[in-house]
Amino acid sequence: MRQVKDNIATQKVKISCENIRKIFIQKGDQQVHVLENISLDVYENEFLVILGPGQSGKSTLLRIIAGLETPTEGKAFLDDKPIEGPGPDRGLVFQSYMLFAWRTVLGNVEMGPKLSGVPREERRRIAQHYIDLVGLTGFEKHYPHQLSGGMKQRVGIARAYANKPQVMLLDEPFGQLDAQTRLFMEKETERIWQTDKRTVIFVTNNIDEAIILGDRIVTMEGKLPGRMGMQVYNVDLDRPREPTDMEFLKLRHQITEASELVL
Repeated sequence: MRQVKDNIATQKVKISCENIRKIFIQKGDQQVHVLENISLDVYENEFLVILGPGQSGKSTLLRIIAGLETPTEGKAFLDDKPIEGPGPDRGLVFQSYMLFAWRTVLGNVEMGPKLSGVPREERRRIAQHYIDLVGLTGFEKHYPHQLSGGMKQRVGIARAYANKPQVMLLDEPFGQLDAQTRLFMEKETERIWQTDKRTVIFVTNNIDEAIILGDRIVTMEGKLPGRMGMQVYNVDLDRPREPTDMEFLKLRHQITEASELVL
């Protein structure tokens, strides 16, 4: 199953998942089998997309990498060290905005450095840098209720970056946005990653989004328990990518034909 570009394969493995299995125990000792035999390597500064339909376990896998869930069997590693809980080396952006309603844009973005004990002047400098990076210059004093959905998600991305994580984990962050805003945010996410490179794992159920963003696309099969698909797609298209380009459409057709995803 492992098919990787030569230039990626020679890079350092940043995240590794080995034979991960996850079972949730619900009320009455009922077992919900969520993940089965998940093995995956993610390379340093790679933009990896995990593509799968709803209820395929892809968000649970991301939460295991984030340290928010513990595998029933198997291990996840960061730089060859077992992941045993959350840490500042991983930044997580959820589908829901998860902003502090009582704090401004600046207050939200500087929260991580503040909790880490960074002095006020330095954390303001860090926060302003990432506010500028995500294109929210001039909105520092706005509160979340004054922002559009896309702007709120930019704040979430800036807040995650402000902790200076080695790995960014994005769990269907644009699922609540309208189609036009979603496409714009995909382009912005690519721009931000190109400007401030780090390892990114991005979860989505949208094929076009996966092709626009990914260096590689790995697939999750069917319904629970989630398993890795047989195909790994190397996206050898120039950036930025346009959904109307012929090579884009060919890859889209290839993934669609091989998957159970609903467009």
